[in-house]
Amino acid sequence: MSFFILNSRSRIASGICTALLCHACSAPAAPPAPRQVRVLSDSTVQVAAGPQYERSGIHNFFWGRHYRELWALPVTVPIVQLRTAVPGGLTPVQEGGSFQTKNLRLVDRNGVQYVLRSVDKDATKALPEGLQAGPIGRLMKDQTSVINPYGAYIVPRLAQAAGVYHTNPRLIYLADDPGLGEFRKSFANALYLLEERPEGDQRLVASFGNSTRVESSRKVFTNLLANPRFSVDARRYLRARLFDMWLGDWSRREDQWRWASFEALGGDISYRPIPRDRDHAFFKFNDGFFTHIIGWVKSNYQTFDERIRLSDVEGLNRAARPMDKSLLAYLSREDFRQIADSLQQQLSPAVIKEALAVWPREVYGLVGPEFEQKLNGRRAQLPAVADKFYALLARNVELPGTDQPERFVVEVPAPQQVRVRVYLRHTARPDSLIGQRTFQAGETSTLKLFGLGGNDIFELRALPAAGISVGLYDGAGQDVVLGPVSPVATPTRTTVFDSGDGNSLTVPRAVKVEKYSPAASEFDGAGWLLRHRLY
Repeated sequence: MSFFILNSRSRIASGICTALLCHACSAPAAPPAPRQVRVLSDSTVQVAAGPQYERSGIHNFFWGRHYRELWALPVTVPIVQLRTAVPGGLTPVQEGGSFQTKNLRLVDRNGVQYVLRSVDKDATKALPEGLQAGPIGRLMKDQTSVINPYGAYIVPRLAQAAGVYHTNPRLIYLADDPGLGEFRKSFANALYLLEERPEGDQRLVASFGNSTRVESSRKVFTNLLANPRFSVDARRYLRARLFDMWLGDWSRREDQWRWASFEALGGDISYRPIPRDRDHAFFKFNDGFFTHIIGWVKSNYQTFDERIRLSDVEGLNRAARPMDKSLLAYLSREDFRQIADSLQQQLSPAVIKEALAVWPREVYGLVGPEFEQKLNGRRAQLPAVADKFYALLARNVELPGTDQPERFVVEVPAPQQVRVRVYLRHTARPDSLIGQRTFQAGETSTLKLFGLGGNDIFELRALPAAGISVGLYDGAGQDVVLGPVSPVATPTRTTVFDSGDGNSLTVPRAVKVEKYSPAASEFDGAGWLLRHRLY
C-alpha cells in the first residue's frame, strides 16, 4: 500500500509540475511594479514591500492568495542612514546572502558585526541563469508571496518571553545613502531588516546570552564529535524547537543556527542555541488549488494556521531532523512535557498581543487580530505537539559517542525496557557519566549505539528483550564488547556490527555479530559533518 501511495504521489507531483509550467507559459509575465515610495518626512517614508506580487483572482485561485495583500500594503517605515544607525555609524564590508535573501554585512566602530537582510526575496538565483527569467523563474519569484514580509519583526518579543535567544531585527528603509560606498547601486532605496550578526564576541548582547564566543554550527558539531567536554544544552534546544513549531517555522537546517558558548569551572563547554533567519515563520502556502496539492506531497510546506495538524508534525520538522535526533537523544517524555507546559505559560495572550503591537499600524490593522487568534490557538496545542514530537523521535534512537574512549553500559531494569548509560573512560579516576536514558518497548523500535573513535567498551549486562532492536557499532579504535556470562533464555534482537579492525568480542550466541563497513553518513569521524550537511 505504501509503495502505491508513494508512486501515486510522484505521478501526481509530475502532473502538477506540468500543469503549473503550462499555466506559467500561458500567463503573461508580471510587469515590474514601482516601489511607490512616499516620503512623509526627513525620517519616515511610506512604502510597500512588494506590490509586484498582486495578481488576478484567477491566478490567486490556482496559486494562492498567500500574503499578497500584505506585500502590496504601504507601511510607514523609518529612514536610516548608516552613519547614524548605531553610535559611531556602520561601515559595509561584504555582500552575501542565500539564494533568496540579499545581505550586506556591516561593522561598527568597535568591530561588532551587523547585517542588512532584504525584506523582498528572490529564489530564482538558485536556478541556472538561463531559467531565471523564464516560466520556472517567474513561478519561483511569484511564490515569494508565501512569506510574511513582516513576520521576523515580531519574533524577538515572543522569543524573549519564551526564554529563547534571538536576533533583534529593525525594520528600516535605506535610501540612496552615500555610506553604502561600492554597494550603493545594489542596496539603495529598499526595505531591510537591520540586526546584529550572531558571531564572535557578543558579551554586550543580552539576547545572545552575553556570550563571549558565539560559534557556527560547523564548529560546534566538529567539537561535539571530538570530545564529550563539549555539549549542547538539550533542554534549551528543545525549547527553541517547540518555539519554531509554534511559529510554523519549518526551515530550521543547521545553518539557521548559531551557538552561544559558556565555559564551566572544569573547562567543559556548553552551547546554547541562537535561532536566526525567521523568513519562513508564519508560512502561508496551501490556499491555492495547485499549492494545496503540492503541500500534500511536500508535507513540510505547511500553512501557519490556528491549529497545528498532529499528523503533520513530522513534516514540519523534517529539515531539522538530523539535529533533533542528535541533540535530543537523552531527553525523556517528561522533559518534553515540562518544557511545553512552561512555554504555554510564558507565551500568554497578553505577551502575544504586546508582540503584535510592534508591527507598523498598517500591518496590524490588516492582519493583527487574525495572528492573535492563530497564535493563541497554536499555544493551546503545545503540550500535544510536544508529545507527538517526542513519540516521533523515540521510534528510532541513535546514541553517539565521541572520538574519545567511552564505555556504553546496557541494562534491563524491567521487562520490555532498556537502560543505556554512556561514560567517558578515565585511567586515574572513576569514569564520568555523559548521559543516560531508559527506553520502553512500544515507544522505541530501534536503538543504535555508535562508538566513533577511541578504544570503547560496550557492556551488555543483560540482553534486551525482542521488543527493541539494539545495534552496537564499533567505529574506529580497538573496542571491547562484553556480553552477560549467564545463559540467556530470553529472545533478543541484539546485533554487534564489527568493522573488523581488531575488536575483542565476548558475547553469547544469542547476540548476532555482523561484519560491516560504515556508510558515508554513519556515525564515524568522516560521516559526522556529512550527516549534518555541514561538509
